[in-house]
Amino acid sequence: MRTVVYIDGLNLYYRRLKSSPKFRWLNPKALCDSILAAPMVVERVNYYTARVSSKLTPGGPAKQKAYLDALATIPEISIHYGNFLFSQKWAALVRPPQAKPASFAWPPALPELVLIEKAEEKGSDVNLACHLVRDALTNAFDVAVVVTNDTDLIEPIRIVRTEAGKVVGLLTPNGRPVKKQRGKWTGAHSRLTRAVDWTLHIHDAALLASQFPSPIPGTSIHRPASWV
Repeated sequence: MRTVVYIDGLNLYYRRLKSSPKFRWLNPKALCDSILAAPMVVERVNYYTARVSSKLTPGGPAKQKAYLDALATIPEISIHYGNFLFSQKWAALVRPPQAKPASFAWPPALPELVLIEKAEEKGSDVNLACHLVRDALTNAFDVAVVVTNDTDLIEPIRIVRTEAGKVVGLLTPNGRPVKKQRGKWTGAHSRLTRAVDWTLHIHDAALLASQFPSPIPGTSIHRPASWV
């Protein structure tokens, strides 16, 4: 069965990889090959991300470039970019206000609104949704596998299944199922699992076994030193 994988790269990073640097040097094609069983054959992996800014993470752009260069060595992986938008917006203060560190002494008179700086990633989820629906309607796959926890993708998944008649699986960044309450899944996990044909979870062992070598043979691409 021709299988195409659609990876929400930022969702995967924040849900699973950010807190575990040892897993960040991940070869997503190898990961999918290890998890998805026959008769599924992974023909292509679409990876959706945005280039980070040093405003968000000092040193982040260099580390991300190394990783994107590593991804580019795999012929079956295609990288698709959204972008980060930075803006200043007015926002209401929570009452009572909280701050870091917790001992921070707030002034006795507080404004109702404060000006904040906000970073928003735009385009990645829209690109993923558009490509998923397009590929289904053009018969580019038999099975689509979506790697995400983002419920915004429920509607395009529904279209692919019910209107294009394709199989859609969910490869969730959660290493194990979310705890049931009264025998039922709850929240976003429940909505996503109901939207697809099947769900698999990314376990630590699969992540550890799917790391790129460092350096990548035939290149000067090295794993960032802090990703250990």
